[in-house]
Amino acid sequence: MLVFLLAACSEESNVDAENEDTESTEENTGENNESEETAEAEENRQIDELSIGFVPSREPEEIITATEPLKELLTEELANLGYDVGNVDITVGTNYEAVGEALSAGTTDIGLIPGGTYVLYDDGAEVILTATRAGLSNDSDDPADWNANEPTEDSDIQATSYRAILIAGPSEKGQELAEKVNNGEELTFEDVNSATWSVMSSSSPAGYIYPALWLQERFDKTITDLDNVVQVDSYGNAFARLAQEQTDIMVTYADGRRDNEDVWTSDLERSATIWEETDLIGVTPGIYNDTVSVSKNSDIMDEELKAALQEAFINIGESEAGKEVISIYNHEGYQVAEDADYDNERAAQEIVQQIGQ
Repeated sequence: MLVFLLAACSEESNVDAENEDTESTEENTGENNESEETAEAEENRQIDELSIGFVPSREPEEIITATEPLKELLTEELANLGYDVGNVDITVGTNYEAVGEALSAGTTDIGLIPGGTYVLYDDGAEVILTATRAGLSNDSDDPADWNANEPTEDSDIQATSYRAILIAGPSEKGQELAEKVNNGEELTFEDVNSATWSVMSSSSPAGYIYPALWLQERFDKTITDLDNVVQVDSYGNAFARLAQEQTDIMVTYADGRRDNEDVWTSDLERSATIWEETDLIGVTPGIYNDTVSVSKNSDIMDEELKAALQEAFINIGESEAGKEVISIYNHEGYQVAEDADYDNERAAQEIVQQIGQ
């Protein structure tokens, strides 16, 4: 009996000891979790305010309303990336230049600005992302490739740029130039100068500036060197003149024919389709989409924050809520960008300056 009594006491002692050890382990685990959470919270960098400037490509109130959800989306993304932001301030500039100037001065941390605005203010601004939009089935530098692969259709691939195209119409001269291109012959300046052109105003990237860049790169000439140029007030007017054979060549954005496909045979009363009666004789370099740029003179901006902003905006562009917000600018997503992407825009801006002089 004495032996059994001693054994029972020993077992109770062991159980008590095990319970004490378990309780001690649980307490320690709880303390460790709390300390880990505290450490994680302490690791996040605190930013009192992050300011974002938008250009007034739409009505300012419309932009402010549409981008309100961006504040919470960006705050949540940055929190997951190590930054706790107290407030996201969104403003719309009085004009495009105002946002560029604010980035240069460091009074705005982030700016959603076009490529043209970026290259004018790249002394104080740095591009980190390019907006993407749905691409097209044709994206070759060779116009003959576009002609062999008609009609141009939507693509599932997201594109960071779009092109301007030079379209030859159904007139005798237009068809003559198109035939040379499709036969693999190089056009001369005498060829293009013998045609009548329709162009947009000198501030239009696809309707003037980039076609002028195309002429300069090939012939060291520009639109002002052409003998027969008609300036029109809309792409619709340009297509009408082309259909009526009043002009031989028109310039427009890459999917301009898709937008006027039905009009060509209905309102403009052509008997054949726009794909049968027109061909490309030229394709410009890519016109890069809008940028997400940051200020080089912002007090809070550094390489780590730039990387976090890149990831945050890319994630936002991939979410349904984010897509709805960025659609105000017709953005569908974002890709990492670098300054050299906008070299063609710099060349185009030089042409703009020459036109102004």
